[in-house]
This record gives sequence, structure tokens and C-alpha cells, in this order.
Amino acid sequence: MPKQVVPEGQRRRRRPTKSGTVLSEDLIVRTALRMLREHGSAGLTARRLGAALDCDPSTLYRYFRGMDALVLAIGDALIGQALRGWAPTGEWRADLRALGLRIHAAYLAHPQAAQLTASRVTGRANELAADEAVLGVLRTAGFPLPETVRVYHAFIDQTLAFAALDAASLALPSNALRADESMWDSTYAQLPATTHPHIAEAAPLLATRMVSSAYPTALDMLLDSASARLAMLQGAFKGPLAERQDGPVRTPGR
Repeated sequence: MPKQVVPEGQRRRRRPTKSGTVLSEDLIVRTALRMLREHGSAGLTARRLGAALDCDPSTLYRYFRGMDALVLAIGDALIGQALRGWAPTGEWRADLRALGLRIHAAYLAHPQAAQLTASRVTGRANELAADEAVLGVLRTAGFPLPETVRVYHAFIDQTLAFAALDAASLALPSNALRADESMWDSTYAQLPATTHPHIAEAAPLLATRMVSSAYPTALDMLLDSASARLAMLQGAFKGPLAERQDGPVRTPGR
């Protein structure tokens, strides 16, 4: 049977730990983030976390059903960091761009944690708030419900996929990361145009761009596509026959 989690209001320890610390879910998550940053995912165990918090490892189960539940809480904390200070302005494209960049940056600030959590669905408060915000921005902008879900799906998955990819690079040992980045100059830039004409032509630009994240570019492409789709859908309802670049579109029912 799963371990029983103590209700939120009863979680506070009556006595502090030997070091005088009073445990809380937030403190456990923050300590786990620090351990991930210093030791990687292999270093995050109940025993080590208990030692870092100066408590018996079993005490952690007053807050989380197990280590997987803690991982979900860590992921939700990263989303919470992204949401902090963000508020919709009414400009749907700018709002989604700002939120996407915030989420991406929050994960990259904790690359080891991002690797553990970017593919997870937490169902916790911050994740739900982010999902509600994205859906709300799209619906308020005028996207029909099916298109709202379509764009939401692409937006969330793209953001988290780039977060996982970029975090994996940042989590590499520094010498491996430097070796990967130098490959664009040491190998790609040295290829002759006779055998690799397109790489040789693009090599200077590749060496500049490939060492940074493509997420902002990919995000703009997604938002361009969504903007064009919204304009098309709105144009289709301006009259019995709306002209588009790819031909006339009749309004539904005509």
C-alpha cells in the first residue's frame, strides 16, 4: 500500500531538526534542487536528502508519497518560477512568447532538474495555472476551441522539448560541452566546398548560431503559424465568400 501523506495542515514538525530547521514542502523541494545541481539525478535519494535536511529519511514521507512524487513537485516548482511576475497583457502573441521564454529559462536555470521533469505531467497547482493561462490567452484571442487545443499542444510540447534538449547540453561535463561547441569550428568549418558545398557555405553562420538555443526562433515560427491560422479563420467569417491567398473559402453552411 502507498504510504499515507500527512494533510497539509498537519505537516509541520512539532520539534525542529537537530540543526534547528523546521521542515516544509518548499524547503524539501529547494534542497532537492540544490542536490540535483550539485550531484545530478543519481545524487537525489531519500537518504541523502534526509542527511542534507538533518532528518530521518522516513520523515520525507510526511510530505511526499515517494521520490517520484517529489520529482513532480520539483517540476511544478520550476513552472511556478516561470509564472512568477507574468501576467497577460491582452496581446495574445506577446503574452505567449513571454510565457514560453519564461518556462524555457526556468528549466535551463536547473538543467539537472529539467532532465528529470520536462517530460512529466504533474497535475499540481502551478502546472494547472500555466495550462489555464495558455488556454485562456488563446480563447480570449478568438481561437476556436479545436484550434486552441491544437496550438496549446504544440506550444507546451515545443517549450518543454527545447527545455529538455537544451538542459541536457548544459548538464554535460564542462569539457564535453566545450568540445561539442568547438566542433562547429574545428570540423564543420574545415570541410571543403568540393565535398560539402552547403556546409562550407553555411559554416560561419552555423558556428555562430548552433551554440545557442533555437527555441526563440522555433517559438516565433509557431506563433507566426498560429497568427496566420487565426487570420484565416476570422477572415472566413467576414462574408459569404472570403478571399485568401490560397483561394476562396466559403463560410460554413454555404
